[in-house]
Amino acid sequence: MIIVTGATGQLGRQIVERLLARVPADRVGVSVRDPRKAQAFADRGVRVRKGGFTDAAGLAHAFEGASQVLIVSVDKMGEECVEQHRTAIEAAVAAGARRILYTSQMGAGAASAFQACRDHAATEEMLRACGVPFTSLRNGFYATSAAHFLGHAVESGRLVLPADGPVSWTAHADLADATAAILADEGCFDGPTPPLTGGRALTFEDIAGIAAEVTGRPMTRTVASDDDFREGMVGQGVPAETADQLLGIFAASRAGEFATVDPTLATLIGREPATLGAVLRERLAGG
Repeated sequence: MIIVTGATGQLGRQIVERLLARVPADRVGVSVRDPRKAQAFADRGVRVRKGGFTDAAGLAHAFEGASQVLIVSVDKMGEECVEQHRTAIEAAVAAGARRILYTSQMGAGAASAFQACRDHAATEEMLRACGVPFTSLRNGFYATSAAHFLGHAVESGRLVLPADGPVSWTAHADLADATAAILADEGCFDGPTPPLTGGRALTFEDIAGIAAEVTGRPMTRTVASDDDFREGMVGQGVPAETADQLLGIFAASRAGEFATVDPTLATLIGREPATLGAVLRERLAGG
């Protein structure tokens, strides 16, 4: 049985949907914190069990009978994130899974300027040491994050962010298709995958132009200093630690950590990945 964690989240839900197009429902199980939110999958024959990364006993039940376990990384950073991933990996090993898969990120590395990439690197080290074959999905930076950074710029016409570098923004839907293909073809990747990216690396200067085209509203890109941007976020109530973590994205992009464009994703899904313009059109055209 293939077990998918986080199956009610933005990425996990789409992975399960794509997986059900490839394998029978009785071969799919999901581990979720609130089974009620996964009722639609249960109605289709998917095994739904409660399991959270802070509950080792719950995960043991949720992973029972697993041949593969896909660990969808938690939406946290730092020690808490890594420890939760450790709990999930240990549960997958104890369940006897033949392979553990993990949603990592391009740029994962212990020396990354972005905390999340350092967390992914730490998780990958745990996977290497766990004794079970693993696949680390080096996902491109989520395109929805670009829409999030646009924030109020669509209304104001001014996109004010720190200096950045090119990023291979990648659609959740394409990553879900690729993950389902990898799960259905067990063992097609061993260890970290190549970067699973969109077809172009874009800066926020590029994104401002795309957003203007999509919305029909003018938008200019203005560079803020890191200090000014941080002070602005903290002044709006963002915790200082979170502000520093967000700044890490810009520092990492300036260092070229997210600039790689690789054909592997297109090969896996059998088509060119969605453009950032298409993602923004879906998110912004009505806004």
